[in-house]
Amino acid sequence: MTYFLVTFIFMLIVITMMAIGVIFGRHVIKGSCGGINNENCVCIKKCDKRKKMEMEGSV
Repeated sequence: MTYFLVTFIFMLIVITMMAIGVIFGRHVIKGSCGGINNENCVCIKKCDKRKKMEMEGSV
């Protein structure tokens, strides 16, 4: 039970710290255009890595 409480409190602290970071104007966590599923890029604005890959024809 002690491990559960320690873990629960630790997770609450981490979540609170992330919320405070968002509240004070840090950028929102977001994905990237790269990765395993390059065909399914859902980015509105393409990143430099994606543009380079498209120019090389590897997509």
